[in-house]
Amino acid sequence: MTDLFISAFVTLFVIIDPPGCAPIFASLTGGATAAHRRAMAIRSTLIAAAILLFFAIFGEDLLEKLGISLAAFRIAGGIMLFLIALEMVFEKRTQRRENRANEINASPEQEDISVFPMAIPMIAGPGSIASIMLLMARSDGLQGSLVVLSALGAVLLLTMIALLAAGPLMRLLGHKIEAMITRILGVILAALAAQFVIDGISISFSV
Repeated sequence: MTDLFISAFVTLFVIIDPPGCAPIFASLTGGATAAHRRAMAIRSTLIAAAILLFFAIFGEDLLEKLGISLAAFRIAGGIMLFLIALEMVFEKRTQRRENRANEINASPEQEDISVFPMAIPMIAGPGSIASIMLLMARSDGLQGSLVVLSALGAVLLLTMIALLAAGPLMRLLGHKIEAMITRILGVILAALAAQFVIDGISISFSV
């Protein structure tokens, strides 16, 4: 179960990327009061948690209704995560997030960013939704599912802490260290994505 927790934690941490969300949140809430910033950090994390929990519990049933096998979803999810990993290695994902933040900042009427873009799609995006569904599919029984959900809870807690400490965290890390961490996590994610694809193909041929 420890191996499952570590695998789930690393996968979700890399995909949700709490250190990467912090600078975006800091730039989007630059003109907000400290109390409003704290409220948006907590609200965005809770909304993302509700979305991811929904797909963690009901995602497999949803796939069955659509006639999609878990093996096919593992392969498709693995390919999608691999593309995200490539973007992280070449810093395209960070650039896209920054562009989205600039678009939101250009709209002065948009004051509360807790739902969009923070909760969706920066925290609970396609990658994290696919990841939690894949991890729940790999878990064995109720105990395994609880381990995956506990890993999700740990990552979301770290995300909330990163958002609450966004300003000081950015001053501490700096752009170069953040870019280095993002690239290292991208390589790890690429390996995890490849494993998802291998698992999906293995299941397909064993049936």
